This record gives sequence, structure tokens and C-alpha cells, in this order.
Amino acid sequence: MKALVWHGEGDIRLDTVDDPTILDPNDAIVRITRSAICGTDLHFIRGTMAGMKEGTILGHEAVGEVTAVGKAVRRFAPGDRVIVSSTMSCGVCWHCRAGHTAQCDTANPNGPQAGTCFFGGPETTGPVNGLQAEYARIPWASNTLTAIPENVSDEQAILLSDIFPTSWFGAQLAGVRRGDTVAVYGAGIVGQLAIASAFRQGASRVFAIDGIETRLVQALDQNADVINFNSEDPVEAVKEATLGIGVDAVIDAVGVDAQRPWAGPAAAKGEEQAEQFAQEVDAVAPTTNIQGDNWVPGNAPSQVSQWSVETVRKYGRIGIIGVYGPTMTSYPIGQAMNKNLTLRMGNCDHRSVTPPLVDLVASGVFDPTRFITQHEPITDVVDAYLNFDRREEGWLKTVLTTA
Repeated sequence: MKALVWHGEGDIRLDTVDDPTILDPNDAIVRITRSAICGTDLHFIRGTMAGMKEGTILGHEAVGEVTAVGKAVRRFAPGDRVIVSSTMSCGVCWHCRAGHTAQCDTANPNGPQAGTCFFGGPETTGPVNGLQAEYARIPWASNTLTAIPENVSDEQAILLSDIFPTSWFGAQLAGVRRGDTVAVYGAGIVGQLAIASAFRQGASRVFAIDGIETRLVQALDQNADVINFNSEDPVEAVKEATLGIGVDAVIDAVGVDAQRPWAGPAAAKGEEQAEQFAQEVDAVAPTTNIQGDNWVPGNAPSQVSQWSVETVRKYGRIGIIGVYGPTMTSYPIGQAMNKNLTLRMGNCDHRSVTPPLVDLVASGVFDPTRFITQHEPITDVVDAYLNFDRREEGWLKTVLTTA
């Protein structure tokens, strides 16, 4: 079969690999009909998330059709249409029973202290081959798969594999409630759906902060207040809009590949921190393979962390869903403590978050397809990655088809 394979930083290839087989009674095999490219995948290629194993198939978002199941899988059968959750979970350990499925004690083959097990990630997460392929093996299929209702299309379902649940989870981490003012840092696909999630969880006003105009236009279309950090200082803009108080909650949808402003009043502050940021880049991306404008790590890993702490009010709440690897150790903890802030972060508990969102889409209340901007066949996946990686205007979410 065809699959996108990681061979090293800056080196991804569409290879012909062996078809997956059932290795455990809890496995299922799924024929992938839709996959997608996520910003998290870029971390592995840029080098800002270390520990990848050569030969790992990339991708952690997919929907498809079950073609085979192990003897322990009772909920699914060949022919079923399914969403593949990005994170795997057994469904029976304490964390799974409590709904904390991202921290399943069983799914990660590295042991119960290893943390989240997800598709297409570094060795610490499994590794488990990913979903940018024609077929995939799904461990712990009974809890990792979710049935797709007949009236939900593959196009709608693909954003329920990771992006929409993660964004919803981000708003939950930030404790968004009725009447809150919320700042969302990053207006990529996760940020867009975080805006939608914040409004649906009760926010009265949402600020979207980014440096790419087409993203801000889409955020404006959701009735967000938009701030371009290349033309305004986002901290000052939020403070002015909130009469100096700050927002009630912040959602960090950027993570370690943050970019500092290249223009505007905030650029000077970023320049003053250039040396600090450079040291952070060295720590989070010790190995890179920059090729022209591609595979360039973000130049300010802690930028959004700083802005988040500065723009939230005292006793405010910050939810972090942007990815930070284990080697990222910079955080303005002193400022956060002195403002009595609540910080919550982590990988989405897909199994407990996704099903209600499936119902939301199936009922017609919310259609996530408006956020899909590109469709590409799997045969063009490398070119799609190159365009997405360059942060080009208009590239928000790319869906891959295998048919």
C-alpha cells in the first residue's frame, strides 16, 4: 500500500509499504477513505518534537471502513464506517473509566508512566504507525474507533478524528463558561475550532490572535474580535479591549512552533528576546533539516506562553492544547503564580470528548466542513505538506483522499 513515511527531519516520502495485519485480538484493520494533515505532524519534520523512529508512517487523523477485526473486538465488524481517534485507549483502566483516555495506562507499549499513545508519533508514544496511508492497524479498536452515523459524511467526520475534539477540549481546559471573555492564540484550524467551541461553551466575546490575514478573516466570520500581532501589540490590544482587566480565559492553540512578530509595535519586544528565543529553539529542535523556506522551526517557542500569562486576568485560566515537547522548559511560571492563575494542558481525551460532538454534527447543529480549505489525493501528500509547512495564506486544513 501507499503511505507517507518519516525518514528523518526534513525527509518524508510516499513509500510502498506492507499492508497492516492484525497483531493482537483487540486490533482492527481500517481502509482509510479520508486522512488529514495536522500542525502536530509538522513538529516531527521540523525537528521540534524529537524521538521519531525512521520508517514510522505519519498521520493521526482518519476515517474509513473496517475490513477486519480481532476476536476480542465485539463492537465493530467489517463494513462499518468509523472515525479513528488520534489517541488510543483500552477502555478498562482507571484513567479510561474516569474519562481521562489520553492517559490510558495500557495503550502505550512503553508502560503506564509513558503517557499518551497516538498514531504516527515518536517512540515515547508507541510508536504506532500512523494514518496517512491506504490502510491502518487500529490497536484497542473497541475504544479507539467511533461509529459514523449514516447522515454524517466522511468529509464531516474527518475533523472529528482529532481537530474538533481537541479544540473543544482546549475550551474545557480553559474552563470557559457563560459570559466569559476568551483569547485564542493561533487562528489555524485548531484555533478556528477553539473559537467555535468557546462560543458554544458560553463565551460572550472571543479574541483571535494570529499573524496571517486569511486566518483572521475566517475568525472574523465567526464573530471573533481579531488581532494581527504583526500590526498590533496583542497584549496591549487585549488589555485595551478589556479596560485593563484582561480576559477570563486563554486557549493556547499554537505551541512550540510559535513565531514572534516581524512587524508592528510588538516586533521590537520580540527582538529584545531574540537571544532567549534562539536558546529555546536550540533546546527544542537540536536536529533540523531546513530546506529553503521549508521545515523551519518557529523562532519563538515561549512567545505564546508569555502572551497568555500577560493577557489573562488575575485568577484567570489558561488551557494549552498547542504542542510542547518534553525538552521545552521555558514558561513564565513566576508571573503566573503571582496572578493566581490556573494552568491546564494536555492531549485530548478523545474517547470521552468525541461522541457528543458526533451527535452535534449529526443533528445539523454544527458543520465542520467550512474549515476545510484544501483537498489532495494521497499521491500528492508531500507537495501538500510543503505548502502547509510554509504557512501560506489560505492553507488552513488539508484533507487527503485515498480513493
